Amino acid sequence: MRHARVLVDGKPQHAVERDRALLLDDGRVLAFDAATWLPPVEPLERARTILALGLNYADHAKELAFKAPEEPLVFLKGENALTGHRQVTKRPADVKFMHYECELAVVIGRTARRVRRDAAYDFIAGYTVANDYAIRDYLENWYRPNLRVKNRDATTPLGPFLVDRDDVPDPMALQLQTTVNGEITQLGNTKDMIFDVPFLVEYFSSFMTLQPGDLILTGTPDGVVDCQVGDVVVTSIERVGALQNTIG
Repeated sequence: MRHARVLVDGKPQHAVERDRALLLDDGRVLAFDAATWLPPVEPLERARTILALGLNYADHAKELAFKAPEEPLVFLKGENALTGHRQVTKRPADVKFMHYECELAVVIGRTARRVRRDAAYDFIAGYTVANDYAIRDYLENWYRPNLRVKNRDATTPLGPFLVDRDDVPDPMALQLQTTVNGEITQLGNTKDMIFDVPFLVEYFSSFMTLQPGDLILTGTPDGVVDCQVGDVVVTSIERVGALQNTIG
């Protein structure tokens, strides 16, 4: 099943995809084009942990002239960085290089602590698409991505759907693609991750507790390019969805 969250009558509502439209919990049906999309993860009473991988594809590390990491390169994101499908992400007026990053996002479904690799998928609720924008001008150290690069408000579009785990039988064999104004600029496959999803669940839960609703953004392949105001960026992942965003 594919779950969404949309703003209707000024209030967030849960919906599911039904016949290429959105079926709200109250029975109403909403066309995709008529929806104001929110990130497809339910709000939490506690702070959500958002873990994001850097350089998790060898070709992207090579693209940036870095050696592929031997241990996960991870940073944390604040929830204010999230925004929904078809929303606008601001490009600061004074920057020279801002690029998208198409990423498979893992949504944790059960409390996970010291999870073995072979049981990792049991702790996953599902998957969604993330676009983890980076503003390269602010990068001071590739191995410690700083807050200004990755944590500006609404610089991480997420969605449009949260797809149930069982509807994505092999998350390590999914095609990724990004287009800018309709032109393909990035292609990849999740099979090329350096640290795959089961490894990441095992790794993180070995020293911290993952809670339902927490997110793991799994990194991006090579093919990032600068985006300008007005560009329409679509990051897509096979079986998961196509996430659209406009640079403002």
